[in-house]
Amino acid sequence: MKQKQLWISFVIFILVCFLVEIIGSFWTKETVSTWYPTLTKPSWTPPDWVFGPVWTCLYVMIAVAGWLIYRAEYSHKRSVALMLYGGQLALNFIWSFLFFSLRSPILGLIDIVLLCLLISLTIIKAWPVRPLASLLLIPYLVWVMYATSLNAGIWLLNR
Repeated sequence: MKQKQLWISFVIFILVCFLVEIIGSFWTKETVSTWYPTLTKPSWTPPDWVFGPVWTCLYVMIAVAGWLIYRAEYSHKRSVALMLYGGQLALNFIWSFLFFSLRSPILGLIDIVLLCLLISLTIIKAWPVRPLASLLLIPYLVWVMYATSLNAGIWLLNR
């Protein structure tokens, strides 16, 4: 792959991941200050200001991981890893809509459990393609597992 194409593909991965973050924050903007504060939350819920910086760092790592997989030599394993990567990004994308816009912790919970599964599968399938990509996705999986516990707690406490 030519140097210019490498950089263009890198920028595209960064833009796509940050577009997911920007649209997600658009979906949360209103309800994060109106509906969300009215919910009973688990005792392990972090302060609201933690979410933005954590997700920003994670989206950079997610983008780099996807780009590393994309850069790998074409193979069936690469294609599978990229499909799983796209699937997890799509589930990530819709979680904010389900949880915040629809105000549905249960739909958010269903989505985020599937998201954990797809991130895990992406890590497993990306390992033979680009081990570094898998390693970059591990903090994302850990955070989403933590977020799943928060989502489940919110659902249970507010049914």
